[in-house]
Amino acid sequence: MDIRSSFAAQGYAATKPALTPGGDAGGALKDAAKSFAATLQEGEATAKAAMAGGADPHALVEALAQTELAVETAVTVRNKVVEAYQEILRMPV
Repeated sequence: MDIRSSFAAQGYAATKPALTPGGDAGGALKDAAKSFAATLQEGEATAKAAMAGGADPHALVEALAQTELAVETAVTVRNKVVEAYQEILRMPV
């Protein structure tokens, strides 16, 4: 019994910084948004270079695949946020 409570205490201590206000969750979200925007800009630049004949087809395919993955990830995160919001609205008051 004591072993389980110590594991629970360790788990609580590990997750406590993520739950406190002013944690780094906002910074992580900002970094993710910047990374998403950079991926889209790099893909667009590679596509423009490929149309002008300045990039090889392999680089274009790789950039498009990265952009597609970034967009799919953003859509999945958005869907999860909307789903969580709708679940909160369904809670009885």
